[in-house]
Amino acid sequence: MFLGPDGKAVSSETVPTEWSESKNLAWKVDLPGSGSSSPIISGNKVIVTCYVDGDAAIRKLMCFDKTSGDSLWSLDFPIDYREDGYRGYITEHGYASNTPATDGDHIFAFFGKGGVHCVTMDGEKIWSFDAGKSSGNREWGSAASVLLYKDTVIINAADESRTIYCLKKSTGEEVWKQQADMLELTYGTPRIVTVPGRDDELVISVPGEIWSMNPKTGKLLWYATSPMTGNVSPSLIVDGQKVYGFGGYRGAGSIAIKVGGKDDVSDTNVLWTNRTSSYVATPLLEDGKFYWIDDRGLAYCTKSDDGEIVYRERVRDLQGQRPVYASPIKIGEFIYIVTRESGTLVIRPSDEFEVIARNKFASDDTDFNASPAVSDGRLYLRSNQSLYCVASP
Repeated sequence: MFLGPDGKAVSSETVPTEWSESKNLAWKVDLPGSGSSSPIISGNKVIVTCYVDGDAAIRKLMCFDKTSGDSLWSLDFPIDYREDGYRGYITEHGYASNTPATDGDHIFAFFGKGGVHCVTMDGEKIWSFDAGKSSGNREWGSAASVLLYKDTVIINAADESRTIYCLKKSTGEEVWKQQADMLELTYGTPRIVTVPGRDDELVISVPGEIWSMNPKTGKLLWYATSPMTGNVSPSLIVDGQKVYGFGGYRGAGSIAIKVGGKDDVSDTNVLWTNRTSSYVATPLLEDGKFYWIDDRGLAYCTKSDDGEIVYRERVRDLQGQRPVYASPIKIGEFIYIVTRESGTLVIRPSDEFEVIARNKFASDDTDFNASPAVSDGRLYLRSNQSLYCVASP
């Protein structure tokens, strides 16, 4: 799923720290359309979505062999409904921003107004579900990725219907839904917190609050006031019995909360709040510190125990007004941060910001908005033009 099997964005594997068209590039395939969704991997397959404009606009779900890059299958989902106009923020991320998820038997893709779809690993369509055709008041389009929980699929359809849906994996039937006007401008992916001795919790950051729900019923368990007002894009970060939130317009703040409790826990469970934040990317939590580069090109490291800044530095030579959309991931000893126009930065998790390497495919001048994926010593990157596999020979 988005940011790995558990959403923690951490892998124990090792991949190259340097690459280019002539170094450590195992394969490259040109995609028929653009997209900000991350690739996901299961078995020998790498799956990605994209959007193809033209007289007959379509969204596509595509599957490639992860070792060779050979195309295995492709499915078209025609856009036969009214989409948000191609303007404003949609020009930044496009119409394929939701990362799919897989349980190894089926793939679950969310296409915003195009609905939720279940297909087999061989590309056979099983079921579809309409999550709504509405638009948020900004008309920025959909963003949240798919979450799988036990035998259900959980979808944040805030932009399409101000609703969180829980569907049966096997049939697409609705198990429960939670509708609320406060979901508007909620773009993050929901997360699951496992609580020993108690029911699991489904947590999500909405403008001005953090919510916890029972993932089996959708009932609200607790909520807390947060400093993240306006649109909230980063997903919550789960660490044991704590959740951390970032986001808001523009970078409104961050928060740490102890899970559990009932109703309003703002005065009892909030551990700290801070003005430091990330507008788009979900920060990486590693060894008690958060790492990210914000959409202004500032590199941050903050402490998870109090939110205080370890460093904040301007990253040199980043192109574009919003140079980073992708979320960082840690692979082996290093943190990999994909920038939109200026290559992928490799840094060490430490108290000082130091770029070990910067890797760019010179022939690709399109945006790299997606967070990377990793499997069997291979790094998978996607741009609006191509899907890349980076690996040592």
